[in-house]
Amino acid sequence: MSEQGETGEATTILLVEDDAPTCWRLQDALVKAGYKVRSAGTLGEARQALNGGAPRVLLTDLRLPDGHGIELIRETRQRFPDTEIMVISALGDEESVISAITVGATGYLLKDAFPTDIATTVRDLVAGHSPISASIARFIVRRTQGAAPSSAEPPRGPVLNTARLTPREIDILWGIAKGFSYAEIGCGCSSGGR
Repeated sequence: MSEQGETGEATTILLVEDDAPTCWRLQDALVKAGYKVRSAGTLGEARQALNGGAPRVLLTDLRLPDGHGIELIRETRQRFPDTEIMVISALGDEESVISAITVGATGYLLKDAFPTDIATTVRDLVAGHSPISASIARFIVRRTQGAAPSSAEPPRGPVLNTARLTPREIDILWGIAKGFSYAEIGCGCSSGGR
């Protein structure tokens, strides 16, 4: 079965991953599912690939040999607002997650929590969902709620200070945690019912 976009052509994916075995495994699974995949191992190679046109989906690691994936996400979002962007990284710290989402990532998967079927995850992303590893989703929810632990339950980690988040950043995180697409979050359609 071929994954086709609105024009009937195969959905294009730019996969940015510097670990060769991981890149091969992901690329193989995506190609077998009918996606057209270009791959890059560095920030420079990714930028060159983007000069060839907008991919429908950008799947990127954050830690790259010649820079940070946050730069790539920001540049891609500015140049190609319709491209869906998902992070696939080992970095699950607060700064990495918030930065990636704030600059335009609509999904965030940790490498240790890869879905069994990456093609299905990409299909969900293109359909307007925001695939997020469970631990990242939990982290986002706790951060936006102020993470006040109940006295009946021992704390599972540090209480995170949300005072540094702007109201817009909180809206973005709520939208992603609720599964809204980047377009819905961008137009403010997700801010109701919080």
